[in-house]
This record gives sequence, structure tokens and C-alpha cells, in this order.
Amino acid sequence: MELPQEFLARMKSMLGGEYEDFLRTYEEPRRFGLRVNTLKISVEEFVKLAPFHLRRIPWTDNGFYYEKEDDPARHPFYYAGLYYLQEPSAMLPAQVLPVLPGERVLDLCAAPGGKATALAAKLQGKGLLVANEISASRAKALLKNLEVSGVTNSFVTNTTANRLAEQFPDFFDKVLVDAPCSGEGMFRKDIANARAWSPDKVQSCAKIQREITRYAADMLRPGGLLLYSTCTFAPEEDEGTVAYLLNQRPELELMEIPGCEAFSKGNAGYLNDKAADEAALQEELSKCVRLFPHCCDGEGHFLALFRKKDAREDSEDIHKRGGVVCERCEDAAVLQEFLKDVSAEWDPRRFEVRSGQAYYVPGTAAAGGLGAGLPFLRNGLYLGEIRRGRFEPSQSFAMALKAEEYASVVNFTQDDPRARRYLSGETVQIDDMALKRPAGWQLVCVSGYPLGWGKLVNGMLKNKYHPGWRMQN
Repeated sequence: MELPQEFLARMKSMLGGEYEDFLRTYEEPRRFGLRVNTLKISVEEFVKLAPFHLRRIPWTDNGFYYEKEDDPARHPFYYAGLYYLQEPSAMLPAQVLPVLPGERVLDLCAAPGGKATALAAKLQGKGLLVANEISASRAKALLKNLEVSGVTNSFVTNTTANRLAEQFPDFFDKVLVDAPCSGEGMFRKDIANARAWSPDKVQSCAKIQREITRYAADMLRPGGLLLYSTCTFAPEEDEGTVAYLLNQRPELELMEIPGCEAFSKGNAGYLNDKAADEAALQEELSKCVRLFPHCCDGEGHFLALFRKKDAREDSEDIHKRGGVVCERCEDAAVLQEFLKDVSAEWDPRRFEVRSGQAYYVPGTAAAGGLGAGLPFLRNGLYLGEIRRGRFEPSQSFAMALKAEEYASVVNFTQDDPRARRYLSGETVQIDDMALKRPAGWQLVCVSGYPLGWGKLVNGMLKNKYHPGWRMQN
């Protein structure tokens, strides 16, 4: 692999005697990882069920290496949202940020959704996840990944950090900023990153990161935690941005990140400026973590965990402000009729019907006009459409259910070829199956995990799987 000479010279200066070991990693095959989606399945159950060659990733609770020949992107479990395919080192930021159910969480640069779906799993459907992506096309991919994962409490926005900061001052319990960067840590994964690299790009990225993190800090409530991460080795983008933020936002302090033998400490000496000589700064930046590929089975990554000081209690509980009371309309009865077949324990106050479209909104997302005026793709879970007096359930609704929560289920085994035919959009013959209902809507599952909807007519399952999500042959 041909790498930029200026990049190599800097890495040699940073790594010293470890440089040759680092260089050899570019001749080795990359590692592949998947993260179990604990919104849908426990890690233990997944290990029993999955037909893959799995090996634990040491810095995650629910991450595994797999072998390339496993091809998990072609398995029905992938379409059921039981796991997310993610580079192993990239699993660390969401793992480190200690999110609890019921909290308000922001993923500021969220596409394509690996970290956002991991944060959502930690929330377990409680609280609020604001997942933001400035690129409209990437925001659509983010939304799809949240829907596949069965997330019900997300507010997916498509705007800039400064506009979000105007709406959400001192608001979030936890903020994750996986910042746009020069991508040095991903050169082995994607050679295009190496071809696009330049010292000017490093400087440009550092400037963007410093602007984004300032606004992120302003959205963090007192006592809250901010996780900053990149997939670059560049000190200007890593230690440099951390030092800048500590200077610009003195209410922030760095926190220790739990150790792992694969981790390297941040180093103020990489910065090559007078500030780097200060012992206090060196002690602070050593709390940051960097993953080098010669020290771990993964690509390059950098993390810093901040806490906002002065955790005074607000005059009201930050988790109890507001609430959603849906306005009833003539279509609401149609939705309620369909919901008679759904046994999920959902809050009836969070259902909304707007212009024939039904939603299940986060309990805090509409409080006091929250987010009003922001460009967004989705507020909560899209349930479906009311059309000519009938309810047509959405693909995302199916993905948010458990098999036992719907009145009638078609359940294929993972080896049944009909599961793949269904995912390809075909009509499927199922007259050999004993079903609770001989006609009408069916929740289609694989090994007990939902894939989508079908409508049963005379033993034939009419395919209602989302056309844009179909498995390509």
C-alpha cells in the first residue's frame, strides 16, 4: 500500500521504535466486526443462534470479530437488525460513553449510524436520542439504520451544530461527537482516504472539529459527559482539539477512560508547541486514548471523555419536563383498531396522527415545541399510513416489534429459503404453516425476530417488505 510520505514521516516521529511494527500492519488483512443489537437480542442468545466464526472484541461488551467468509451482510439476521456491521475500533466510543435508560443523548455527527444505534441500545427505548447528520443523503442512511435496529425514541435531524446549539442549550446528559476527520486511521480499510490525504486536509479538519466541539459543549448540561472521537492519528485533530476545547470551555474537565492493554495514552508531546511542555497539560492529555493498529486488532482511533463541571441540580428534574399528549383526529380510531392486535407496552400518550401518517414520538421530543424549526427526517417511530379508512403498517413498525407482540406471525427458520425469497420481495407460499390467523396482516419473522409485514391470502403471503430494503441476488 502506497502511503503519503509526509504522513509516514510524522508517524515515524510519533512512534519511534514502534514505527516498523506500525508499518507492517498495512501489509496485513483488516479485521471485520459486528456489534450485537441488544435492543433485540441478548449477546448470549445471539452467540447460540448465529452461524458465524465469532471472537470477542476485548474493549466491547457486545462486539465480535468475524471471518470474511461468514458474509453476515447476506444473512437474514442482518435484515432482522440483530447486529450492526462495524469496524472493531469504531465500537469503542459508544462503549465508553456511559449512557443510561431515560437520559437525553445527542450523537452530533451520527451517519451512517453505528454509534447512534449503539447509544439507542443503551437507552432501551427510554429517554431521547437526537441523531444529527449535516449531509442529507447520509442522514437518510442514518434513519434506515435506526429503523432496522428497532429504535423508537430517536429524533433524526439534518442541520448544523450551531443551529442545534440554539435549540438545546445545557440540555443533554450525554453527547457523542465522532468528528469529521482526515481518516488516517482508516487508510488500511479504505485506500481512497490515503489518496485524499494532505497536511492541508488535516488543518481543515482540525478547524471544523474545534467549531463542532464548542457547540457540543454548550449543549451539555452541568454534570453531563461529552465523548470526542476521531479515526485519525493526527495530533492537530486529536490532542490539539482537546487542548483547544479545554482552553475555550474551562467548565470542561477530562475524565479517565477505563484501560485496556490495546490502548495508548494521549501525548501532549505530539503537538510540538510551547503549550505541550506544560506538565499539567501532559497529565490531562494522558487521559485520552489512542488505538494504533499494531497494538490492537482494529484500525486507528482516538477518544477523549469530558465532564461539564458544576453539577448543580436544576430547578426541575431534567428527565421529567414536558410530555406528549397526542391530538385526536378522525383517523385515530383506525390506528387504535390495528393496535388491538399489538401487545407491546407503549405509552398511549405518545401516539400521533398527522395528515394520515401515524407516529410514536419520544416522550420528551415534543415537549414545549422542542426542536421547532429544525430540519429533520423523523421524530420518533413511523408507524404507517391511514389510507381509505384502513391502516397500512410501516416497515419500521415491524422492526420495532417482538414476535410475541403481534397477533399472528409467520416464522421462518434461518435456513428456510423462503426467508431469503421474502427479503428479495417475492410472494411466498406458506400453506404448510399453522398460523393463528388464516388471513390478513402477518408479522414475518426469522427464528422469532421480525423482518417485516406480509398479507396472507389463500395460503399465499403477499410481500409487504420495503422495496428499498430488499436483498439483492
